[in-house]
Amino acid sequence: MIGSLLRVLGPEYARPVRRAVALMTVTAIAEGLSYALLIPVLRALLGPDPGSARPWLAAFGGAVAAYALLRYVADRFGFRVGTTMMRGLYRRLGGHLGRLPLGWYTAGRVGELSVLASRGVLQAMSAIAHLLSPLVSATVTPLTIAAVMTAFDWRMGLAALAAAPVVAGVQVWSGRAMTATDADRAERDHEATGRVIEYVQAQPVLRAGGRAGERFELLDASLRELSRATRRATRSALPGALGLTFTVQAVFTGLLALGAYLAVGGSLGGPELLALLVLAARCAEPVLALGEAAGKMRGAKSVLARLEAVLDTEPLPEPPAPVRPDRHDLELEEVTFTRGDRRVLDGLSLTVAEGERVAVVGPSGAGKSSLLQLVPRFYDIDAGAVRVGGVDVRAVDSAELMSRVAIVFQDVYLFDATIEENVRLGRPEATGAEVRAAAAAARLDEVVGRLPGGWAARVGEGGALLSGGERQRVSIARALLKDAPIVLLDEVTSALDPVNEAAVHEGVERLMAGRTVVMVAHRMATVRRADRVVFLDGGRIVEQGGHAELLARGGRYAAFWAASLAPVGE
Repeated sequence: MIGSLLRVLGPEYARPVRRAVALMTVTAIAEGLSYALLIPVLRALLGPDPGSARPWLAAFGGAVAAYALLRYVADRFGFRVGTTMMRGLYRRLGGHLGRLPLGWYTAGRVGELSVLASRGVLQAMSAIAHLLSPLVSATVTPLTIAAVMTAFDWRMGLAALAAAPVVAGVQVWSGRAMTATDADRAERDHEATGRVIEYVQAQPVLRAGGRAGERFELLDASLRELSRATRRATRSALPGALGLTFTVQAVFTGLLALGAYLAVGGSLGGPELLALLVLAARCAEPVLALGEAAGKMRGAKSVLARLEAVLDTEPLPEPPAPVRPDRHDLELEEVTFTRGDRRVLDGLSLTVAEGERVAVVGPSGAGKSSLLQLVPRFYDIDAGAVRVGGVDVRAVDSAELMSRVAIVFQDVYLFDATIEENVRLGRPEATGAEVRAAAAAARLDEVVGRLPGGWAARVGEGGALLSGGERQRVSIARALLKDAPIVLLDEVTSALDPVNEAAVHEGVERLMAGRTVVMVAHRMATVRRADRVVFLDGGRIVEQGGHAELLARGGRYAAFWAASLAPVGE
């Protein structure tokens, strides 16, 4: 468990974790030793002079107070270590996820990550903050008490110590029996979480089809499987719990019988027997708690294994000796790119001169968006080269490359923050005047002016409180504020109303001025403003040239243009 935790967090956290475990161990030993004073206390109380127990009672009270202080310090330290490590894990996980290729983020993995990053991280870190101390106490305190019993009567002590391997064996057996069902339940839990998210997202479709009241069969099935997995996990836990309880009771009964035999034989006094049995009974509580703590630790270990698998995923490699491009032209040379089992780009070659505007058009699935995503190296290609300023993007530091590229996607995601904070993502160190200027250029100031709260208005999760056109204006203002020399536009006006389209077009024109631009477009009005048009189909460039030139040629682009102008239904 500790090894998995340190592998996930990194070696810099090894020292505080070891200190926490050492402090918890010392506390558990102090607890066991404090109970050793019960023997002289009971011997005096049950002897001819009960008053002689006062110094022992005082010593016992002092020992318990010392233990309580140690327990407070250990628990507080463990909690602080746990919260510190939780922050460290979030930072490491977030930094690692930011370097993984976008192709890694399948729908299933996004659902799993949402569970890991919320409930999973909290569960794993609670192992240090809340579970490790009871687990150490349940292991170390009974062994300390057994050692104390050995010091007073070796026969009773050895009998108690002999029970340790039996208890450990029951725990190992129970843990192995639970491993498979725990894994199955976790898998069903993740699947059910994904189905719940899917069901919520499908509400507009279900309601539009008049089926909002009907059951969503996939969700029902996943919840039924989760229920079955939970019942199986509960049934598999029962033998271990009952076995542990039976073992503890059997050991205590054996000690009672042994003590009675020794007392009857006269080799063990009554007060000593009573005290030793009290110590044996005190061992039972932490040992019985061991099963519950171990179960939770198994859950935390399972989460750590999944986190470790994510962190072991290889990110896009960084160049050992990064090169800084001194130009901003683009070149794709014989690029082949496969996503899954599908070849998206097949030997594609394209050059874009610095300051040139190139429009990429073509049918759906032609590879247009993938072409854009290769320039900022969202993915690594299978063959060929993608160059910025004559330098292969794989030889450019990722941060350096991204600082030279501004991207405006069709689907804009905004964080649940203020409009200003979302715009500042383009350049966090920008002044207020620069943010306002970028907003005015994108005509975002019109949106801010009519929102209650103005610049302080929050946009909701994903920008849900803004319309699609308003979100697009925020995205363009963000790109303008970044002031990057290369601009990539992915169908930014394909789903906008006329008013927002006009405003967005005005912002886009300002964004493109004097920059190297590659834009994917369906609206032909956008294509006309390009210096060159590239028609893409099947991952290859079929035609390229000026708009008028391609129309006069009467090829694929001309047919595509005619189809875009034809009234719907013809």
